Amino acid sequence: MYQSKNGRDLLEQENDQIPKFIRIRSVLELTGLSKSYTYELCSKGLFPKSVHLVPGGTSVAWVKSEVLDWIDSRIQSRDAEDLAHGNQ
Repeated sequence: MYQSKNGRDLLEQENDQIPKFIRIRSVLELTGLSKSYTYELCSKGLFPKSVHLVPGGTSVAWVKSEVLDWIDSRIQSRDAEDLAHGNQ
C-alpha cells in the first residue's frame, strides 16, 4: 500500500474525509466528558449537535469530525488564554 510522508496509508487518509457517525460511548472516550455533561453542553449549544440515525427514532450519533473539531477548539482556546496571561 502507498505510504505518505508521515507514514499513514493514503487509503486511511481518504477514509478520514468520509463523514463518520460515532455513538455516545466513543464521544465520551474521545472527550473525557460524562454522558450527562455531554448532553447538557449539547442542549446549551456548546457541543456539536447529535444526529438522529432514523427519522422519528431515538438512536443518535455525532459526526466524528465535528467532535474532533470541538476538541481542537478547546485546545486552541486554552492556548489563547495562556498567551493572553503570559503563560506558555
